[in-house]
Amino acid sequence: MAQSDSRSTEMVADLLQIVRSFPQPVADLAQKLALTLLSVRPDLDAKARLGWGSVNYRHPKAGFVCAIFPMEDHVSLVFEHGRLLSSPLLEGDGKQVRFIRFVPGVEIPEDEIAILLAEAIALKA
Repeated sequence: MAQSDSRSTEMVADLLQIVRSFPQPVADLAQKLALTLLSVRPDLDAKARLGWGSVNYRHPKAGFVCAIFPMEDHVSLVFEHGRLLSSPLLEGDGKQVRFIRFVPGVEIPEDEIAILLAEAIALKA
């Protein structure tokens, strides 16, 4: 098995622990979003943080870029320096963080996510 496949398998196993108490549609969405991020940016390293209930994504040069947080009725994709990114998908008004709220049944906008990831990485790399 390739190293990236092995890491994806480990991350999914940990993610399943995180989402086991959530409704199945949220758990499925979290898994799909987690794998989508690795698909559009294979250079990211994903690590489930059981204590935080999140999957965190790091870039080799930029460091921490974003995280997925499953919630009771949605999944949030949180960008650490999201206020510096320009996308109508981003929500929030904090000093630094912005997020995209995904609800089950809505298509994941892969192209827009790929652009946001590239912008977030460029900010810190």
